[in-house]
Amino acid sequence: MRETYCSSFGVQLEVDAVVAAIITFMKEDPKRTYKIIIGTDSQGMADKTADFVNAIVVHRVGRGGRYFWRRMDDKSKYHTLRDRIIHEVMISLEAAHILLAELKKQETVDLIPQWEFEIHADVGANGPTNALIQEVVGMIRANNFEVKTKPESYAASSVADRHT
Repeated sequence: MRETYCSSFGVQLEVDAVVAAIITFMKEDPKRTYKIIIGTDSQGMADKTADFVNAIVVHRVGRGGRYFWRRMDDKSKYHTLRDRIIHEVMISLEAAHILLAELKKQETVDLIPQWEFEIHADVGANGPTNALIQEVVGMIRANNFEVKTKPESYAASSVADRHT
């Protein structure tokens, strides 16, 4: 089964349709600069499982944006915060590779406005995730992606968090 994302309007879309929607959004105002961002957040449950939500955000810098999200059905046990955060990052990395492959396919067909790509991690200097920042940033940079952490990681800490 292929992964599907919900639009902010509640429409179910496969990754190729998400990319088409992103391109359509960017073409509406092609002179702007865009950021395409991946972020994942989770909510730990009492039985040690977790609810993971992955978000794709296309940000028209200075002029709003659109987002798409999906919830992962995962029955694994996460005994530590570190395990859960590392799994969030792995979900984001996997989604990033899939999304970029689809974007590259479309770039050969369409002329897409200028865009940058980021992964937002739900870790920050304040709070219990402080000890994980170096590890998480290192994982993402090792995959050649730009990374943002709290308070700049709105795709994870605001958009994805909204749906956990």
